[in-house]
Amino acid sequence: MKLRVGFQLTYSCTQATPVVLMLNTHPSMSDKVVVADRITFDPPLAFTHYYDGFGNLCTRIVTPSVGPLVVATEGVLEVPDTPESYPVEDGQFPVEQLPDECLQFLLGSRYCETDLLSNFAWQRFGGMPQGRTRVLAICDYVHAHIKFDYKTASSTRTASEAHEGGIGVCRDYAQLAVALCRAMNIPARYCTGYISDANLPPPYADQDFCAWFEAYLGGTWQTFDPRNNAPRTGRVLMARGRDATDVPISMTFGSAALVDFKVICEPCE
Repeated sequence: MKLRVGFQLTYSCTQATPVVLMLNTHPSMSDKVVVADRITFDPPLAFTHYYDGFGNLCTRIVTPSVGPLVVATEGVLEVPDTPESYPVEDGQFPVEQLPDECLQFLLGSRYCETDLLSNFAWQRFGGMPQGRTRVLAICDYVHAHIKFDYKTASSTRTASEAHEGGIGVCRDYAQLAVALCRAMNIPARYCTGYISDANLPPPYADQDFCAWFEAYLGGTWQTFDPRNNAPRTGRVLMARGRDATDVPISMTFGSAALVDFKVICEPCE
């Protein structure tokens, strides 16, 4: 299935502002690219690319000193036309047997406070079988515990705050599940990207960037989505990291406010 992805973001600029954008599809998706999602700027401006410590493709710019800046892209990927499935292997590794690169994803982070959630996690999930069964139980709990409310979106809400308040958006579902997994010694990392509505019945909500997470099980990083809590068709990774701190769509170092956006993720010919 061919999937068209892209966006149009408009920033209001009152002074020249350095910005780091994390808006391209992830390099691990390169074998699925039919048309590359090259970012354009209106008005045109200079930019450079680099890869961060998590392998995400980042773009550096300086905004105009005044007026709107429109950042846009559109690309096409070839993705499976069936819902995603799990690998056969689903075991949880003892901490001492984990690869070195997994250890950072056991630690607490800015939005995933394992220290505040550890006692609850062990009380709730400690008696369950290890591995995927435990991770799915965490997803089920988070899915039922948090009420989705787009109007309550907050860029500063942490996992423990989402747990206490019981309300949030997809990033809150993902970060709470990440924190609970880490508290149970399961490496977990936060992911952002596109999710299509392919193979789902209408009505369809407006498209937006989405968040989910990956847990290290059976020797591979496996995808879990506590917000939707069901397999999806057409999931496209943009970036991954410890939590939302590492993968914002834009990091602005000054006064450049996002005032309008449109996201595209749909099957195409």
